[in-house]
Amino acid sequence: MGFRHNNVLHANHFHKDWQRRVRTWFDQPGRKLRRRNARKAKAAKLGVRPLELLRPAVRGQTVRYNRKIREGRGFTLAELKEAGINRKEARGVGIVVDHRRRNLSEEGKQLNVERLKAYKARLIVFPKKAGKPKKGDSTGDDLQAQTTRANVPLPDPYVHETPRKITEEERSFDAFRTLRVARADARYEGVRKIRAAKEEEEANKKK
Repeated sequence: MGFRHNNVLHANHFHKDWQRRVRTWFDQPGRKLRRRNARKAKAAKLGVRPLELLRPAVRGQTVRYNRKIREGRGFTLAELKEAGINRKEARGVGIVVDHRRRNLSEEGKQLNVERLKAYKARLIVFPKKAGKPKKGDSTGDDLQAQTTRANVPLPDPYVHETPRKITEEERSFDAFRTLRVARADARYEGVRKIRAAKEEEEANKKK
């Protein structure tokens, strides 16, 4: 540390029992074991139910992260309606509902509808009383089917294409010029409409 001008010299005290102020991580192995035992206890308590609730596939916020797909808070009412699932029924079979979320794109909505349908197709609902199954409960051979506790995986965010040759049309395509022309068209659309309306009006007057 350098010193300049006629200032008071620093009196930093760096030898005040630093060992007590250091954060240690000696309980890491114990925590690991505790978490593992907690997961086992939770799995045993849930029985044949999935270990996690079903959540929607959503895009991350901002331009930086919107290429990634992650799990959202809950499904919208529109997604549940299109998949043919009642909102009260959904909460009973492990589907999370978020009444505040809105669908901003048809593609995202369809993605979650397909997710719900895939979950519903493999869902087995055991009746509370074996002799008296209620509406929506599984019956017959469905109860003997092989079960899995893993949830429906998130879809791949990228549609991978097989390698191919670049066409002549793609080589001659000028992306920058196309974007500039489209931007100019959007910018002057209103002015051009007004001009075209005036010209049409003048033409009608001459007739």
